[in-house]
Amino acid sequence: MSTVTVYVPRDSAARALGADAVATAVLQETRQRGQHIHLVRNSSRGLFWLEPLVEVQVGARRLAYGPVQAQDVAALLDSGMLEGGQHPLALGSIEDHPYLQQQERLTFARMGITDPLSLSDYAAHEGWRGLHQALDRTPQQIVQEVLDSGLRGRGGAGFPAGIKWKTVLDAPGSQKYIVVNADEGDSGTFADRMVLEGDPFLLIEGMIIAALAVGATQGYVYIRSEYPDAVAVMEQAAQLARKAGYLGPDILGSGRSFDLQVRKAAGAYVCGEETALLESLEGKRGIVRAKPPLPALRGLFGQPTVINNVLTLAAVPFILARGAQAYAHFGQGRSRGTLPFQLAGNLRQGGLVEKAFGVTLRQLVQDFGGGTASGRPIRAIQVGGPLGAYLPISLLDTPMDYEALSAVGGTLGHGGVVVFDESVHMAQQAHYAFTFCAQESCGKCTPCRIGSARGAELIETLLAHPQQAAQHSVLLRDLCNTLLQASLCAMGGMTPFPVLSALNHFPQDFHLPAESFPAP
Repeated sequence: MSTVTVYVPRDSAARALGADAVATAVLQETRQRGQHIHLVRNSSRGLFWLEPLVEVQVGARRLAYGPVQAQDVAALLDSGMLEGGQHPLALGSIEDHPYLQQQERLTFARMGITDPLSLSDYAAHEGWRGLHQALDRTPQQIVQEVLDSGLRGRGGAGFPAGIKWKTVLDAPGSQKYIVVNADEGDSGTFADRMVLEGDPFLLIEGMIIAALAVGATQGYVYIRSEYPDAVAVMEQAAQLARKAGYLGPDILGSGRSFDLQVRKAAGAYVCGEETALLESLEGKRGIVRAKPPLPALRGLFGQPTVINNVLTLAAVPFILARGAQAYAHFGQGRSRGTLPFQLAGNLRQGGLVEKAFGVTLRQLVQDFGGGTASGRPIRAIQVGGPLGAYLPISLLDTPMDYEALSAVGGTLGHGGVVVFDESVHMAQQAHYAFTFCAQESCGKCTPCRIGSARGAELIETLLAHPQQAAQHSVLLRDLCNTLLQASLCAMGGMTPFPVLSALNHFPQDFHLPAESFPAP
């Protein structure tokens, strides 16, 4: 009897939904029936409402079944799952699923397809091609390729990655570093985790290319402490890459060296800010540094340092493998390439959607997300994490790119999209923004430390005394302006985004007339 390959994800989200029990049931049931299978624990494809998603290799196709629970396995095997048999959970060829068919997967091209810790799987799906291209080029040529691609940092401000790399390349220093900000703490985001757990060699390849570009020999991956699976997978992947010659004193016999270490983060949201992250990496309390000097000139241990988040570096191998223009072909305006949007909150079909910049919010939450899980109308959508703006349904046709969102008072951030239905109370959401900032502030600057607590108090007073709402709203706006203008980092500087957007677009929740403050 021939051996059939069965895939069950090892992704944290799939495991939380019972994937480990499903994998055990598949092994036990097939063993009892004398059926021969090869079980691969792949990564999730990002269709989380269908997890655990079981796939079976039938000829050239992978047929999917989901969401599968352990108690479903016997019936699935009875129905001929190993031959692609029909069953109520059958989804057909997973590559043909509309959710995947309508995406442009560049960074996430391997996600769900390969064994995350298989070097041969990675190489068979274009892995290391970008690195080989980089090894044949000068540092200046690598930097220019990234500049020409239009790649911008995928963490928040959207600063061009190539400019940051060129600054580090040109900076004098006895030692240069590559630091990966994998402290993914935004609500509703999980793309970094998916890369770390599901395609770790991609990140390693991106780090090596960055190191070759700027002359760095040491790297650090700073991973959110709440991601134990990601830490474990990245450590295993680094060991495998080191053993295969991709890391170490002589990368693939090139005479150039680079190695990396995985570090567990401090558990503070503010350590996602690059200078607080550097303080934490150095073994200090994670508090924000004043700038200048920029980390590109004086970063980790006072040396020139490239700090990029996971999605930025994960885009680099494609750029080197296919060329800058192949990447820049996607997107619009100054927002080039693709972004893995993460759909969460009150949605029927939460998951990861990689699309070129320019896709609208409506397409994301309705076409991909399927509308609200509650069945009630959408009222607000927060884009860009807990410090992102709340957008009303009147802005559903806003293109998802840096400039378009900025024009309506929003921010793209890490690509998180969290949906709320009509039951949400926006003044309470604004209050949450202030309390979140108060709890997570490093405390170094007064506007953030004191202003966030005062903001929460102001909203409480406003809601308790609606007859004085107009006066309190003026104070609230004045406080937000202080935070925007005077905070040392984005922690305090962005806290007004959700507050002001709630106030502008949903004034009735603050006991204010609709015409009180025109939306931006």
